Amino acid sequence: MYALGIFSKDSVHPLADVPQSSVGAPCPVVIADEHHLSVIFYLQDTPEGWTGSEVRVIGPQSQGEPYAIASFSCFRAYYHGSPNDEAFQGHPLSKKGLKPYGAFEVKDSTWIRHLMEMNRVHPHHSDEAFKEYRHFIFYFHDTVFECVAKSYSLKIGEGSILGAAQVLLGNV
Repeated sequence: MYALGIFSKDSVHPLADVPQSSVGAPCPVVIADEHHLSVIFYLQDTPEGWTGSEVRVIGPQSQGEPYAIASFSCFRAYYHGSPNDEAFQGHPLSKKGLKPYGAFEVKDSTWIRHLMEMNRVHPHHSDEAFKEYRHFIFYFHDTVFECVAKSYSLKIGEGSILGAAQVLLGNV
């Protein structure tokens, strides 16, 4: 994909205000159109009295689970897919502090520089317009979600991912 050297300026910083996603089954769902972008995911929750001796199967329709909705303002691009937690060392920012099961911001992002470079052919392009953009990474169990946006907000709830998605879609 990219030679690692092009990421020499990038630095990865944890987002302290984002709660821990489920390390087993976060079941992230991305909802996007041209103007709105959100990712919904289950939060880490160990039920009282659970010993780990039995398997808890969680899915997008599971009820009564804590979840978070991260909504991004003025997004420019997003990606959701590989690598999973077992192959995270294949991510070009893994040597910069990126780790599975966390939320991060990438400062001096190569991705933002590439987006700016692509936009330079626009007759009204301004490098200044890209200074407010930030590169966010939410690393889950089986996927990684990345986006370039101006900011994000969080909403915490309890229920199912599908229920949260239906409410969010009703508000978009």
